[in-house]
Amino acid sequence: MNSPSRRCFVATLGASALAIGPSWARAGSGAPRALNFDNLHTGEKLVVEYFQADRYLPDALAAVNHLLRDFRTGDVGAVDPALLDLLHGLGSLTGSTRAFQIISGYRSPATNAVLHERSSGVASGSLHMRGQAIDIRLGDVPLTTLRNAALALRAGGVGYYAASNFVHVDCGRVRAW
Repeated sequence: MNSPSRRCFVATLGASALAIGPSWARAGSGAPRALNFDNLHTGEKLVVEYFQADRYLPDALAAVNHLLRDFRTGDVGAVDPALLDLLHGLGSLTGSTRAFQIISGYRSPATNAVLHERSSGVASGSLHMRGQAIDIRLGDVPLTTLRNAALALRAGGVGYYAASNFVHVDCGRVRAW
């Protein structure tokens, strides 16, 4: 049996994204949503249902905010629930059963400024500072598959950092690099 071509696989991801999109993107869909996280810098893990009965759960959002804090300074920012919905969509689309491995979540303006000075790859106005971006990988999903799934969702920006082994996703405007 021949394996599907890359083009066919990406087309399938895109079609799946269209089917998933309405259910994960609309707050009113009602279905509970949960995420599984592993913060690689702090060693903290979190499995959390953050949406239930047509509403985001404040205590769950607070737990996510704490887990995704700036690990360099300890500053906690408010993570945009749209970013959590994007991650939920990625998990559904890829079929992952593993935790999202967190490379970078929220970044304080001070941390972002230092990183921007060190690397041209860090935007001075990074969406990480608004809780709208996250750098991730999944242990059971190849990095290229994760990138392709994020691109298929068309839910925001997607950055592919193969050499550093992560994918950046954000809930800003749709773009890729």
